[in-house]
This record gives sequence, C-alpha cells and structure tokens, in this order.
Amino acid sequence: MNWISNVVPPKIRSLLRRDTPENLWVKCPESGELVFHKDLEANLMVVPGSGYHMPITPKARLASLFDDGKYEEFPAPETPTDPLKFRDVKRYTDRLKENRAKAGTADAVTVAFGELEGQDVTVAVQDFAFQGGTLGLAAGEAIIAGVSTAIERATPFLIFTTSGGARMQEGMFALAQMVRTTVAVRRLREAKLPYIVILANPTTGGVTASYAMLGDVHIAEPGAVIGFAGARVIEHTIREHLPDGFQRAEYLRDHGMVDMVVPRPRQRETLARLCRLLSRAPAARAA
Repeated sequence: MNWISNVVPPKIRSLLRRDTPENLWVKCPESGELVFHKDLEANLMVVPGSGYHMPITPKARLASLFDDGKYEEFPAPETPTDPLKFRDVKRYTDRLKENRAKAGTADAVTVAFGELEGQDVTVAVQDFAFQGGTLGLAAGEAIIAGVSTAIERATPFLIFTTSGGARMQEGMFALAQMVRTTVAVRRLREAKLPYIVILANPTTGGVTASYAMLGDVHIAEPGAVIGFAGARVIEHTIREHLPDGFQRAEYLRDHGMVDMVVPRPRQRETLARLCRLLSRAPAARAA
C-alpha cells in the first residue's frame, strides 16, 4: 500500500488521481517511440519518427481514401455462418460473435464505392482485427460482390489486403474462395477494368496465393510481410538461412514481386494517378 491509500482521505485521493485512457500514448513496436494517439490517428496510424505502419481500421482507411471521406458501404452478402459446425476450445459461432463485437464489422472484408479525385472507384478492405483477416465464405463473397459492382459500374477495383490466409474453421469452403476470387479477377480483366492491390502487413497464405498477387499493379506498405509460408517454415524446409529482409515489402520490390512500396499518407495520390492512367481518364482539375 502507498501513502495515498494509507493517509490521504478518499475525497482528496480522488482529486490526486486522474483516470488516464489506456490508449492515450502508443509505443512504436520498432523504435520504442511513444506517440500521442491523436497524432498517430492524424498520420493514418503511421509513427511519425520511425515510419512504422500500425494497423488501421477499414473505416479510417476508406475515409482517408475517398473524396471528402464520403463513400457508400455495401452490406455484407448473406452466407452460411458455420458450414462445418466447427468447434475447438470454443464454438466457431462464438468466435464470430466476439470478432464482430471487437472489429465492428460483419466479417473480414468491407466493400465500398465512392470517388477518388473525382473518379468512381470500388474498394475492398481486409481487416486483420477480424480473426486475422482470414479468408472464408463471407470474405470471399464480399470480394466477388465488390468485383461485380466494379464491372456493373465500370470502375477500377482496388483491394487492401492483410490476412493470415484461409480460415481453418471453414475448411474446404474457405479454400474454395481462392478459386472463386481468382475467377472474379478474370472477369475484371475481360471487362478491361483496372485491378490494383495494396498489400498491407501481413499478407500471407491462401490470400497471397490467389487474388492478392493477381493485380495489374501491386503496391506494398513499408515493412509489410508478404508471402505464402512463414519464414521459419521455409528455413526448416530448405535448411538454409534466409536473406535479411526476406518477405518484407522492400525485398520483394527489389526482386520484382511488387511494383512499388508507398507509405500510407501518399497512397491516395498514387492510387488516383494509377486509376487515371489505367482507365485513360483525364487528369483531375485543380480546385
């Protein structure tokens, strides 16, 4: 017990102690720098000193991308909730309820439509906070619905990926989404519409093995881990030490797997320019 607890009367004690929000200061995992949370949010969850890209919510990402932060969000398609009646230490349905409460979304993928520097675009955002951004029936159906909207409205389709891979609780139903989303991307190609992938940290497993690596242009966020199997699994399999920075965005750019590495605050202008270029649309007029 300290002197505040032992000596100071309760009323005075309440004046001496102030409740501080838990997330008032955020520590950078890379540099250890402490950043005021409001400053971090204003910089799109990028640590100003180190440039470390922290996770960002789908709503914050979409608001920063679309003109004036305005967009139309599409309802999640209806899919079977628990096709395998899966249970490990807890029921899959209970896990879904927990993730929906925590992430505030119906599943791991959010699809929206709006304007990017005056040009209509359809955007899908994967959320790692929802069960590791895993690909299941609902996420696959959302991506396919987003592609269908892009084709129907003749817009570019942009997707921000971050995922641990296919969702194990849905087994083959989850793995089938790799094929279904690949077919959807092929439909975009047939419609001659741009498909741009922005790879966030991490993008791995079946997502990397399907729609995440089928874009016309691949942009990665700085420091993002991108790959199929984990680095430790690869090392144990081939019994060789991997190069420094292996599977990081910068390494993959230097070796031709991604086209460019773009910090989050510069992504909006980069994506707008690419959409105009690939759509052969006129440049936006200066205000």
